[in-house]
Amino acid sequence: MRVTQKVKKILDWYEGDSPGVKANLARILCTGKLGGTGKVVILPVDQGFEHGPARSFAPNPAAYDPHYHFQLAIEAGLNAYAAPLGMIAQGADTYAGQIPLILKCNSSNSLATNKDQAVTAGVKDALRLGCSAIGFTIYPGSEFAFAQMEELRELTLEAKDAGLAVVTWSYPRGPNLDKAAETAIDICAYAAQMAALLGANIIKVKPPTAVVSLEAAKKSYAKFDGSTMAKRIEHVMQASFAGKRVVVFSGGEHSDLDGLYEIVRGIRDGGGNGSIIGRNTFQRPKEQALEMLNKVIDIYLGKA
Repeated sequence: MRVTQKVKKILDWYEGDSPGVKANLARILCTGKLGGTGKVVILPVDQGFEHGPARSFAPNPAAYDPHYHFQLAIEAGLNAYAAPLGMIAQGADTYAGQIPLILKCNSSNSLATNKDQAVTAGVKDALRLGCSAIGFTIYPGSEFAFAQMEELRELTLEAKDAGLAVVTWSYPRGPNLDKAAETAIDICAYAAQMAALLGANIIKVKPPTAVVSLEAAKKSYAKFDGSTMAKRIEHVMQASFAGKRVVVFSGGEHSDLDGLYEIVRGIRDGGGNGSIIGRNTFQRPKEQALEMLNKVIDIYLGKA
């Protein structure tokens, strides 16, 4: 693994982290077609937990097989593959060393009504399976957000003591947030800031809209120009320790490719580090998914 000057600069931002954590972060940043550029594309497959198997995999039945996702991420030249315990365990041996793994350590499901997640895996599982990082979701705004943050604190301490990086999904939702608020620029920036403050090495948030949701924040955003995705991404990066954290943005629900590519261009132009795209990837036949991911990578490389 060759660590580029770009990656060395990024690693320097993480002053409080150990060489072990930085080595695993470097593995993610230096793998795949974007390796060494400071840009990343990650495949997350936790949707079987979140939405159920048929809603997740029926559009592309090959995706019911956990090995399919390892193969897809490797063939596409992605930086990492993230999934819950069972999915990672089912292919970790066969594909050992071929792609950095992120073990998603908590999960929700669509049968529940609470805006909460159960802890479903831990640091010992991640080490046993050869993972480079753990992943964890928090729901800022939820009635359970404080408990989730406390769970994340304990897992972060254990993970970093073991030399693992930490990836935090920060998804605002709760009784005071309507659907528009969940992706509002002020809320997304707030969610990214929370993840950074909790010690995340990589932060995952949703692409922000131009909506300003919090009444108390509207004065602060009175002169903010959120007219383009790039400007909104730039602000989320600003909220992530002035751009000194790796921030990736979700691909969202299954959408047209032109719309997805425009979002990716906005992430690139706004200084975001990349994309973490699940359903938009694995719900397509493999050849189509590979073509799509290659285009996404080319956009981050400035070729498209």
